[in-house]
Amino acid sequence: MSEFQIRQSPKVHLPFRTQGEAQQELNIQILKNNERHGPQLRNLSPGHQTLRNKSSSLHTWDVQTQPTADMDWGNQTAIKEFILLGFGDLPDLQILLFLLFLVIYITTVVGNSLIIVLVVIDQHLHTPMYFFLGNLSCLEICYTSTILPRILASLLTGDKSISVNGCITQLYFFAVLAATECYLLAVMSYDRYLAICKPLHYSTLMNTRFCLQLAAGTWLNAFLAITIFILFMSQFIFCGPNEIDHFFCDPISLIKLSCGDTGLIILLDFILACVFTLPPFLLTLMSYMCILTIILRISSTTGRQKAFSTCSSHLTVVTIFYGTIMIVYMLPTLDTLRALKKVLSLCYTVLTPLINPLIYSLRNREVREALREAVSKCGFHKKNCRES
Repeated sequence: MSEFQIRQSPKVHLPFRTQGEAQQELNIQILKNNERHGPQLRNLSPGHQTLRNKSSSLHTWDVQTQPTADMDWGNQTAIKEFILLGFGDLPDLQILLFLLFLVIYITTVVGNSLIIVLVVIDQHLHTPMYFFLGNLSCLEICYTSTILPRILASLLTGDKSISVNGCITQLYFFAVLAATECYLLAVMSYDRYLAICKPLHYSTLMNTRFCLQLAAGTWLNAFLAITIFILFMSQFIFCGPNEIDHFFCDPISLIKLSCGDTGLIILLDFILACVFTLPPFLLTLMSYMCILTIILRISSTTGRQKAFSTCSSHLTVVTIFYGTIMIVYMLPTLDTLRALKKVLSLCYTVLTPLINPLIYSLRNREVREALREAVSKCGFHKKNCRES
């Protein structure tokens, strides 16, 4: 055999080539074979790079191929945290926004807590309508607490980062509470329908057991459905970029940043969105159509006003909540509309929990009377304490 003949062996040795050149030859062959048969080259760490051809010379040779097309991505997280851009494009207003959101958060928590306390201590408010109102107030406190504290911390410290697990956790509680609120608002509209359209059978139909079943059903269904969605979401790896142009972890933004095939999670997100928005919205719409029909049949003006006042507060909350959600998710995904979507998102995440106690306390005579009686009792007790 001639000295210039290449001997067959696991590694190719060429007399007129250095060891590095021979390794380059093998790496080029590996790249061609992988491109032909399917598995893709990818980065495993900052020191491991894919082959690049630049100016007809190969610069990096630390190549590692994917063993199979179905390699498990679950143990390799490319991104450890996200950056919630929020209102970072308004640097001069950070302190003002912090003070504004702080006042909103305190008012929301105090107002809704006050409604819960009144519903519990006042015997006149132990009715199905106020039982559901207490549930809604409790939900609004939790709902706003999943978003506003994170916004306040970001505005105060300037730290806009949030871990992947923290982001998914925020998404979980936000989605559970939003889904619960959709059905709870529908239950409250059904309660008003029975009270106005079937007053003689109201106490029989809307009994204590049925109220508890409706309230428990709204919470449990949301927890179970969103848990399934989050279990699917937690299997994804997020490979960049890590910036979310929102003030909270929105599911659509997270799906866009995930690696791999997102077809199944997009389908699941669409199904859950339809299940938790369309049926309760249609039920609410039908309930108020029936209520409006009954109100128009009432001959006296006083009777109409009294009937409409019992559901006007709830109708206001429903209109703001569903109206802003529909506008946000029906608007096209254009860069020019991002700021508008953020503002509208504030309506159903921040504004609705804020106006809930204001609307029900200012427009509801029974709540005002219960509040006045509670204040008078507190004043009476303080007076007795001073005299003693």
